[in-house]
Amino acid sequence: MTSDRTASSLPPLLDAVHNRETAFTNEERHKNGTLGLLPDAVETLDRQMERVLWQLDSKSNDLERFLHLNGLSQRNETLFFKVVMSDPKRFLPIVYDPTIADACLQYNRLFERPQGLYLSLRHKGHVKEILANWPEKDVRFICVSSGGRILGLGDIGANGMGIPVGKLQLYTACAAIPPQGLMPMLLDIGTTNQKLIDDPLYLGLRQAPPSSDELDAFVDELVAAIQELYPHCCLHFEDWKGDDAIRLLARYRDKILCYNDDIQGTAAITIAGLDTALSIKGEALKEQRILFYGAGSAGIGIANMIVSALQDEGLSEADARARISMMDINGLIEPSRQDLNASQEVFAHSHAATKDLAEAVRAIKPTVLIGVSTNAGGFTEEVVRTMASINDRPVIFALSNPTDKAECTAEQAYRWTDGRALFAAGVQFDDVTLNGKTLTPGQANNFYIFPAVALAVWATQARRITDEVFLEAAKATAEQVTAEQRAHGLLFPPQKDVLRVEINTAIKIARQIFKSGLAQVPEPEDIVDWIESKLYRPEYTSANGQ
Repeated sequence: MTSDRTASSLPPLLDAVHNRETAFTNEERHKNGTLGLLPDAVETLDRQMERVLWQLDSKSNDLERFLHLNGLSQRNETLFFKVVMSDPKRFLPIVYDPTIADACLQYNRLFERPQGLYLSLRHKGHVKEILANWPEKDVRFICVSSGGRILGLGDIGANGMGIPVGKLQLYTACAAIPPQGLMPMLLDIGTTNQKLIDDPLYLGLRQAPPSSDELDAFVDELVAAIQELYPHCCLHFEDWKGDDAIRLLARYRDKILCYNDDIQGTAAITIAGLDTALSIKGEALKEQRILFYGAGSAGIGIANMIVSALQDEGLSEADARARISMMDINGLIEPSRQDLNASQEVFAHSHAATKDLAEAVRAIKPTVLIGVSTNAGGFTEEVVRTMASINDRPVIFALSNPTDKAECTAEQAYRWTDGRALFAAGVQFDDVTLNGKTLTPGQANNFYIFPAVALAVWATQARRITDEVFLEAAKATAEQVTAEQRAHGLLFPPQKDVLRVEINTAIKIARQIFKSGLAQVPEPEDIVDWIESKLYRPEYTSANGQ
């Protein structure tokens, strides 16, 4: 499916959706008034891509490549997606994590033109009016962030707009969702980052965030406006402060079409990695003891979804929770702690208090260690060697990102376990050769999950997104790791195949949505052909809307 958006009032060379640049034919140049405004050559899309690849090769670092591609996306949308989708393994780390972290830190200085909708707390009472300014009237997904907890960077306020923009680009690049119905949104509620407030080039609201009650009322107004203006829209919460993330998901998940990728997407990709690791070990999830290093919204989200998966294996909720222990900056979560919130208290088990992770590992004897702490190097040599001493194949997931926040590197995990670790990280580490064997670390990145979920939800017009949807996504992702890949320690499908992987995953999710009665369209006889017919392809149409 190519873009079917109608022509805009912009001149052809200023309309990113319909711009073909040097691919406009002479006849089209006559018709649209661009004759003489372009060089004489009429080029194919492939020839244009060849030039872009040369330009990218000439850049000295990935941030420069990010900026070049970002500019291309604002100038020629089709060519941008043609380039990114041509080599996902190369370009996903450039257009998103880890390069997006550097871009967000400098967003106020790199800003050239808006790419999404900025909804400020100053707009309270006028949210519907502001939303109506968006040019596309059939919005199907809004990715909204408050900038309150961007990757491992903390609160960066309006600098966080790069995240919704990048996430929605991955909807298209990883799952071929047509880009026209996607709206990036920054909910500017202020920031706790005084350095940004004092920066004369900061573009956001220069005040502290509001109380929870005031924020909830503002989000209520946003949700009501979305329901009225865009009745088929799914609200994707992204990178909110932990307490806000958990509270808002609980507030809306049973009322509207929405999800939180940091909570549910992170949980699903972690479970996908666990499924693969346990298939290598020949063990069941209910046989595991799991220790989390980090107990914020991501850790709680993963833990809760693991509880759901364990219940599917026949355990009671209490028995499932008993297999999960958690540790945060203040130590092991246990009953004597007085600083726990309700979502943490259910994982407070009778252990001796400690702030020493290695000591906790020795006491709990976990088979799985999951890091979501953003504490770089938190998985020390002592911690990892202790895991290896009590497990033949220790499962070690260092999920914090960007790279400089990872709890340990792949090389450390493999070397300190003599190559026995089943390892994944939130970022992509290079292959490691140890004792003559090449080990390929997996990247437990949500981009395997949320675009596939979105594709299935978009196609089926699902009414709600349940945990079962994300568990199906996890299972479908894990099933696509081959035996040969598992032999090299790979826990997720190769990134180069991400589009095919996510289409396959979306097909299985769509079947689950139809089975659960959540779809609002009739179930097709051939769901594979039906999904395939809806996919966006970065190609120029004959007239290109002009």
